[in-house]
Order: sequence, then structure tokens, then C-alpha cells
Amino acid sequence: MPMLPAFPFLMLAAYCFGKSSERLDQWFRNTKLYKDNLEDYVSGRGMTRKAKIRVVITVTVLMSIGFLIMFGKGIFIGCAVLSAVWIFHVLYFFFGVKTMPEEAE
Repeated sequence: MPMLPAFPFLMLAAYCFGKSSERLDQWFRNTKLYKDNLEDYVSGRGMTRKAKIRVVITVTVLMSIGFLIMFGKGIFIGCAVLSAVWIFHVLYFFFGVKTMPEEAE
């Protein structure tokens, strides 16, 4: 199916793989990446401001690479779509996800 984008199928495969292996799921939930960025969000408490900024910066850097490649090849509609997705992402993380207070260390 050359006309369909691969991303939804890759996400579905990753989801199914994660659900198929209890050992993989437990390993991922014990990683520092999960504990620092996702554990509070998955439990419904929200995210700290620091975690939100980390996620937004990471996504911004990765989306910028795609934007620059498309811009260099003259794919301006793709740039517009990617820009809209980026704006939605930033708005969602800063206004849609509850901000938890930073814990005193």
C-alpha cells in the first residue's frame, strides 16, 4: 500500500508489542525515562513544568529536522501541516495537560 503513511501502522505495532509482553512493559515502566516524564501523566496527576518543557523541546527539535528537509525540497504544504501539528502540540502540553508543582528535593 504505497499511498498510505506508515506511521499509524508503526504506532499500532508498537502498542501491540508493548501489550503482548508483560516483561517488556515492566522493564519500560522501571526506566528513568518513564519515571521522569510519563509516570505522573499516565496516573492522571499531570506533568511537572520541567517535564513539559523537556517533551516540547525534544519534539520541537525532531519536527524541525523534518520541517527543514521539506522546506529544502519545496514541500510547502507539508511544512504548513507540520507547523500546525507543532502548534497544536505546544498548546496541548501547556494548556491541556495539568501542571503539577515541582517537588522539593
